[in-house]
Amino acid sequence: MKECPGVVDLVGIYGSVCTGDVHEHSDLDLLILINDPKGYALSKVFILDDAEVGYDIYCTNWEMLEDDANCGHAHISKLLDSDVLYVRDESVTERLESLKNQAREVLGSDKRFEVIAGIREELCKIYGRAFVAETIGQLRGWAAFMITLSLDAVMLWNGMYFKRGVKRTFEELEGLDVPDDFEKNVMKIVKAKNFIELGIALGTLFKSVMRFTERRTRKDAPTQESLAGTYEEMFSNWRNKMPEAAERGDAFASFMNLASLQYMFEEISAENAIPKFSVLEEFDATDLAKNAKIFDDALEDYRQEYVKLGMEPVRYVNVDEFVKAYLK
Repeated sequence: MKECPGVVDLVGIYGSVCTGDVHEHSDLDLLILINDPKGYALSKVFILDDAEVGYDIYCTNWEMLEDDANCGHAHISKLLDSDVLYVRDESVTERLESLKNQAREVLGSDKRFEVIAGIREELCKIYGRAFVAETIGQLRGWAAFMITLSLDAVMLWNGMYFKRGVKRTFEELEGLDVPDDFEKNVMKIVKAKNFIELGIALGTLFKSVMRFTERRTRKDAPTQESLAGTYEEMFSNWRNKMPEAAERGDAFASFMNLASLQYMFEEISAENAIPKFSVLEEFDATDLAKNAKIFDDALEDYRQEYVKLGMEPVRYVNVDEFVKAYLK
């Protein structure tokens, strides 16, 4: 404070000293909150030989605490649990308390599910990167990242955050709602001896966490307004392309057209309570005529959703009839 007068807003302690996990080689976790970049001059990393303890005295700025208040991860004990030793003035206390309340609001409301949605997206990206790892070391690195994201997602799902160190991770999860065999699946990753074991373990963890954190919102019953035009669009976009692909022996076009129909079904069913359509389950690259029939059968099943609502697809005998109706 003497070297950088006016830049330190608050000093606090957190971590093992506050949680009671202190041992002979524990360091001291300090929250040194600065309001000016020159305050970083206070940072210091060093080792005490007599105790063989390493110390990392880092500075935190308000932007970092604001990020914590958004609960983008579940390690926000620095913000919520620090014991304050020094505070510059009342305005700092008020600002800090405001950020604490913001974090508590996220944890205690549906806002946390928005955060989890972002973590799910990041998990998908990291899982994809894991597939192109060239060494077991690289793969383990991505695996550790996936474990961290998974822990964050699960803890936030419960409206909670981690208060203690890594060694207490699974203790803190005890009694909470977690994916089936969560700890076991994490440890399979840790103990995997080779690429194959690690890849399988990663897939298991990924799928379980994604299923667990999938928030199922109540869907509205379909209405004429919500479905109107969807059958006609499916017919227009892909109906005649399926037999055409079969005639040409074009397996790629057959696959992509059927996949496009699947995407549209999923888009509609995301907001409407309609039956599930899975047209890709029986796709056959060696029987394109069969794929065309799969398309037609699914389209007819979907037409029944129109019928349930008392409507039919809009059809005209010919162009003249359409023009006459369109110009009315």
